Amino acid sequence: MELYYLIVFFIFGLIFGSFYNVVGYRLPNNMSLINPSSHCPKCNHKLGPFELIPVFSYLLQGGKCKNCKAKIAIFYPIFELFTGIVFALIYKIFGISVEMFIALVFASMLLIIMISDFLYMIIPDELLIFCGLLILILKIIVGGIDILLPTFMNMIIPFIALLFIKLLGDKAFKRESMGGGDIKLMLIFGMVLGWQISLFTIVLAAFIALPVTLILDKIKSNNNHELPFGPYLSLAALICLLTRVDIMTILHFLGF
Repeated sequence: MELYYLIVFFIFGLIFGSFYNVVGYRLPNNMSLINPSSHCPKCNHKLGPFELIPVFSYLLQGGKCKNCKAKIAIFYPIFELFTGIVFALIYKIFGISVEMFIALVFASMLLIIMISDFLYMIIPDELLIFCGLLILILKIIVGGIDILLPTFMNMIIPFIALLFIKLLGDKAFKRESMGGGDIKLMLIFGMVLGWQISLFTIVLAAFIALPVTLILDKIKSNNNHELPFGPYLSLAALICLLTRVDIMTILHFLGF
C-alpha cells in the first residue's frame, strides 16, 4: 500500500509539474492559464491529448514537436520528473495529514517561483496571496485561532531581516539589489518553516547562488548581469522542508 501511494503521488507530481510549467510562464505575463490551450511555441500547433502526457510524450516524440519537428527544451520533462519526486517525498515524510497538504501547497508555490523568477525575474503577488491564504487556513485547521500571533511573529522576523539586507545592498551597489517579491516571499517562509529556519534559508540560498554567479562571471564579458534570487531561496526552502531540519541541528553542525 505504501508503494501504491508513493506511485500515486509521483504521478500527481508529474501532472502538476506540467501545469506548473504553464503557470510559471503565463502568470508573470498576465495570460490566462486556460486560453489559449497548450501549443508549440514555434508553429502554434495545438497539442493533442497524447502530446500532453508528462515525460512520456517527450520521449515518444524524440524531444521534438510532432508537427514542425522543432526541439522541445529538455527542461520540461526534467522539471516534471523533479516535481513528481518532490510530491512523492512529501507523502513519504508527512503521510496523509494536514501538514502534508501544507507542504504540497508550499512546495508547489516554490516550484512555480523557480520558473517565473528565473524566466522573468517576477514573483507574482497573486501566487503569494493565494498560497499564503491557503496555508494559513490549513494551519488554523490544525492549531486553531491561537496560532495566529506566533505565526505572525514567524512571518515578520525573516521579512524584516531580508528587507534590511536589501536596503544595505541598495546602498552598497547604489541600485536595487533585490526585488520586492523576494522580501514578500519571506512572509510565507516564516509561516511554514518558522523564523529561525527562514533566516537559515537566506544563508543557504546565498551559498547555492554563489557558484552560479562565479560561473556567469566567467562566461559573460560584462559583470552587470542581474541574478534572480527567488529560485535559490525557493530551492533552499525546499531542501529545509524535505529534510525537516531544525535550528538545533544546524547549530550543532556549526559547532555551537
